Amino acid sequence: MIIDIENFKRVHFIGIGGISMSGLAHIMLNSGHIVTGSDIKDSHIIKKLRNEGAIINIPHSASNVDGADLVVYTAAVKEDNPEMIRARELNIPTIDRATLLGEIMKKYTYGVGVAGSHGKTTTTSLISVLLEEMNYDPTVLVGGEVDIIGGNVRVGNSEYFITEACEYTDSFLKFYPYIAVILNVDSDHLDYFKNIDNIKQSFTQFANLVPNDGFVVACGDDPNTMSVLKNVNRNIITFGLDSNCTWNAKNIKFDEKGFPSFDVYHNGTFVERFELSIVGKHNILNALATLSVCHLLGVDIKKTPDIIKKFKGTHRRFEFKGTIDGAVIIDDYAHHPTEIKATLSSALNYPHNRIICVFQPHTYTRTYSLLNDFAASFDDADITIITDIYAAREKDTGIVRAEDLANLIKDRGNEVYYIKEFSDIVDYLKGTIKNGDLVITIGAGDVYEIGNMLLNFNKKAAIGA
Repeated sequence: MIIDIENFKRVHFIGIGGISMSGLAHIMLNSGHIVTGSDIKDSHIIKKLRNEGAIINIPHSASNVDGADLVVYTAAVKEDNPEMIRARELNIPTIDRATLLGEIMKKYTYGVGVAGSHGKTTTTSLISVLLEEMNYDPTVLVGGEVDIIGGNVRVGNSEYFITEACEYTDSFLKFYPYIAVILNVDSDHLDYFKNIDNIKQSFTQFANLVPNDGFVVACGDDPNTMSVLKNVNRNIITFGLDSNCTWNAKNIKFDEKGFPSFDVYHNGTFVERFELSIVGKHNILNALATLSVCHLLGVDIKKTPDIIKKFKGTHRRFEFKGTIDGAVIIDDYAHHPTEIKATLSSALNYPHNRIICVFQPHTYTRTYSLLNDFAASFDDADITIITDIYAAREKDTGIVRAEDLANLIKDRGNEVYYIKEFSDIVDYLKGTIKNGDLVITIGAGDVYEIGNMLLNFNKKAAIGA
């Protein structure tokens, strides 16, 4: 459906509390639209939108859409949603989130879509911070909260637009990128895609959305990404640790906290040495992707090392939460085996005695499809705790259980426990953790609450003492 968003005065968002939907609502408010919305529960994101002038109702109700000129919905909203039914009855145009994002992106000369199975949020955030600090005044929509830009969205007044480009349900095929970034291509979202070849086909289509004078920035170290590029006839810039890449890193070192430093080369010529304040080798690749994009937009890369170092990451990406009895509590959004391996590999470089990992699987289809890969991804943990699967958009059909994953981890000779209730996990941790331990909660659901519960208990205990 082709639309001109300027023709719609009041825009209603079903599921407005979502990280991307809330960002789009903010952009629409800023451009003068009346914004209404609904969600199943309140949140700090919704409160922020209300403060900006949005009218938001909890929960969903058919009457919420009355008077709307356009209705925007997320992939999680089904046709039997009462607001969707009401919109159809009233013949109100309805579009999905990705279509609206694409229409917004179309209005900018330099749209950057950051795609990839992993690393989208960090890379989008890093590009955004660098461009903002270099006075490019970009408009930004990111799938996480970044302190430096004040949340998950930033509205600028320039021709630059930076956004994550998610492949799920082929959403990113509705975008209009001048620069398409492909960080990596991996097996994921197998409730939608048939297999890895189907996924690579979608990434190929995404790359070919770039106009002839635009660019595809892609990881030269990733075999699946390089396979995608074989069918892309555009200007291609590569990044990676391989010296054959357009942008590459050499002389990598890690400090005592696991933060990497490295020399950056462009077309074989030394540029500068960079230091990161985020952990992991995977973030070196994210930084190289950032430098590749910003160089194409005219940024003097030699002026950026201090900006890169200042970036502390986004919430829920190896985020330091606090300490309890000398143990460090970290939270990470990883929900795919590749991401879990990267997170635990980063943890190995972080000061620790033991790594205790609490994992909440995310969706039944992902857990079932990648079950053996998940089991192998916890080898670097000393103790692993598995809790119940976070259903997200799915229903439990009995196809897989969290206990199945715990049993496979045990079969690999690793110490693992299945614990259903968060409160019981907190009790276990209170009796187990010791000075110097590193406790990491991992998952895309609400597993972060365990760290909060643990730290809050510690505060109450201290006050009581």
